[in-house]
Amino acid sequence: MTAEATGVRLQCDGPVATVTLCRPDVLNAQTPAMWRAMSDFSRDLPGDVRVVIVRGEGRAFSAGLDLSVAGATGPGSFIELSALPEAECADRIAAFQGGFNWLHRPDVISVAAVQGHAIGAGFQLALACDLRVLAEDAKFSMAEVTLGLVPDLAGTKRLVELVGYARALEICATGRRMDAAEADRIGLATLVVPNAELDDAVRDLTAGLLAHDRNAVVEIKALLAGAAGRTHAEQQRAEREAQTRRLRDLAGRGE
Repeated sequence: MTAEATGVRLQCDGPVATVTLCRPDVLNAQTPAMWRAMSDFSRDLPGDVRVVIVRGEGRAFSAGLDLSVAGATGPGSFIELSALPEAECADRIAAFQGGFNWLHRPDVISVAAVQGHAIGAGFQLALACDLRVLAEDAKFSMAEVTLGLVPDLAGTKRLVELVGYARALEICATGRRMDAAEADRIGLATLVVPNAELDDAVRDLTAGLLAHDRNAVVEIKALLAGAAGRTHAEQQRAEREAQTRRLRDLAGRGE
């Protein structure tokens, strides 16, 4: 399907892929069709892509779930989902989550370029990325609670990992909005820049991520991503094993 039909497009330029939410007239509000398209992007991604940039057209990253779709009666609507057997409803949501999960797959580094509102599903899309570059006007909110819902697009664990349980609970249970300065202070932002410098900052970060050996970067990401679930001894063993692979590879003895 075309970007016009789904509201999201994928563009690849050598080692850099860009996922763009392209519904600026509704502040890039998200739909199940967008999530299905984003899930397909993972399968369509060329093997030489190393960095995935996620951005939104216009003045907002994403205002969250498109309530005009959710409140209707068609596929993906609250009414349709609520009428499904529990297991089938959960399976449907799992498919939606697939549009977000691939952004932290081990062989790429994903970067969210966030300007304006990143609300609900928009916040969770930013959380799905490894790194977040924020314009000074960025505003986050986990607003699902205001609809009587919970965040269900793979954002809760990522939020706890970044800011801790107590802060994550407060953010999700109140649905309040936070600005870029607070997001930076509590560890959600990799970098905050003036709005006019957002594209340049993402471009510079991307260049830095591409400057070194791909396999070394993949090993580093795996070490850091798995660190929280390992003991110190297990992490040190993982380091030893990763370094052994790198040394063998650099010496031409790798598999």
